[in-house]
Amino acid sequence: MDRRNGDASSTVKEIIRFENVTRRYGEGGHILYALDSVNFSINTGEFVVILGPSGAGKSTLLNLLGGMDAATSGAILVDGKDIAGLPDDKLTEYRAAQVGFIFQFYNLIPTLTALENIALTKKLVKQPMDAHEALDMVGLADHADQFPAQLSGGEQQRVSIARAVAKNPDMLLCDEPTGALDSETGLAILEMLQRMSRERGKTVIIVSHNAALAEAADRVIRIRSGRITGIAENPAPKPVSEVGW
Repeated sequence: MDRRNGDASSTVKEIIRFENVTRRYGEGGHILYALDSVNFSINTGEFVVILGPSGAGKSTLLNLLGGMDAATSGAILVDGKDIAGLPDDKLTEYRAAQVGFIFQFYNLIPTLTALENIALTKKLVKQPMDAHEALDMVGLADHADQFPAQLSGGEQQRVSIARAVAKNPDMLLCDEPTGALDSETGLAILEMLQRMSRERGKTVIIVSHNAALAEAADRVIRIRSGRITGIAENPAPKPVSEVGW
């Protein structure tokens, strides 16, 4: 049964599969394994949390999936296509069309308004969401003409989410998206990301060190020292608002 809508006839579709993925740096006696023979899969529309301490390999994993880094060995399948073997031009197309990035820091262009920052997606993809619609979706319709310096940290993060969602990507990759926010604003951001999964069918993957978030996830992947230490599916994930923070 699909946990999001209760429809027993819903077909579960795999969107991501890592097969023996290794990422190592250095040569000779100075080799560092950021990821070491990693295997896991994720289904379309899941709200996934990747947990682990600093230096565990979480961000490396996310960068590989987002096509911003290259695996040393192994296969990274997205919709059945191995992105680990794509040339640079195809990787650029993949990042533009299928991936929305949300980082801890917002990377907004300071000389553009909130609306203009979102409207940049028109240059990246063929069928972006309307920038006004994306801004309204994150509750900032009345901030369209404000510049980043005129927005709070939480508002800037919401603009960055709207910009990522406006691309209409299959996946939202979130690297510690609430790390620079106060607890109340961070909670609002996580609720918003969970809604993207539940209401819009986006596959949302959050890298975090906050174990409490596991209660809200469909799937929890735990990583330490570059290795997967556990994978758990949650049959009854909680709304983010009900998690004991």
